[in-house]
Amino acid sequence: MRIKNLLCCAALVSFSCWMCRAQNVESNLPPVLDVHVHAMDADFPGIAPMCPNTSKFTASDPKTKEEPFGWVKEQCTPELYPSAPGQYMKDVLAEMERLNVTAVVFGDPKSVQRWKDAAPARVIPGTSFSNGLTPGQRVPLDELRKHFTQEGFKVMGEIGLQYDGISPSDPSVDSYFALAEELDIPVAIHMGTGGSGRANISEPKFRGSMGDPLLLEGLLARHPKLRVQVMHAGYPMIDNMLTLLQANSHVYVDVAGLIWSYPIKEVNRYIERLVDAGFEDRVMFGTDQLIWPKLMAYSISIIQNADYLTPQQKRDILYNNAARFLRLETKK
Repeated sequence: MRIKNLLCCAALVSFSCWMCRAQNVESNLPPVLDVHVHAMDADFPGIAPMCPNTSKFTASDPKTKEEPFGWVKEQCTPELYPSAPGQYMKDVLAEMERLNVTAVVFGDPKSVQRWKDAAPARVIPGTSFSNGLTPGQRVPLDELRKHFTQEGFKVMGEIGLQYDGISPSDPSVDSYFALAEELDIPVAIHMGTGGSGRANISEPKFRGSMGDPLLLEGLLARHPKLRVQVMHAGYPMIDNMLTLLQANSHVYVDVAGLIWSYPIKEVNRYIERLVDAGFEDRVMFGTDQLIWPKLMAYSISIIQNADYLTPQQKRDILYNNAARFLRLETKK
């Protein structure tokens, strides 16, 4: 059997084992903190089942109709299915309850509040200065301040400046980070991966170079007390990510999106590099949860079944590191 097939089988067995445990002893499952969930509750017409950890990305020809993301279409197990129309929020919250997950949920304030109202004990609300707006638009600073000082929002994110081709250290957005530092609010910044072919099709301003983790250095120099969550762990720029972590002790990473979007061998290699370099206490679990409700259980299984992680390291990634970053409960 080829190595690719062996890896796919191993991922399936791992997912199946985790799902079995989750279904049979859900009341005894240890808590998980997912630091990267999206407040969606819409219909997804035409969305097909998704194959996590797809083995390759496809090239395209600009003369033909190009796919918006570039993931190869192939038969796979497990296939993750989208929710029925209007059921997404209900399905994801049910999964969070079943798996004992608390999540930082990002989006426009009204959407996030619906999630918070539906599951107040499970949702940590987050919003940013561009959520729900067209590219380039910004929420007024006073309005954003109100979200955090009066409306209970806890994290500033997702900050997707890379999709606008803007560095996080650009002076045009510095006042928002100054607000976060003033209010002692952590910020969650999209850095790195954006989906195959994104700049060609759906996000013409997206620039891979604007996901370089070292672009955060100017921002951190101006705001030395800022707590930063580098979303997607700056994938695939591991050397620059490690350089930033070494220089800045209050920068953490999440493995969201990365954990299911890329070949499983590559995912494990990237996380293992972070841990082996000495940053096991700053790696946080996240899914980038969207569209497919079973994505959360599948993503947890990747960490639970990583043979290069000790039981304590798994607990730290799945809960303790994020609890420290968010200043929640102590070790579990």
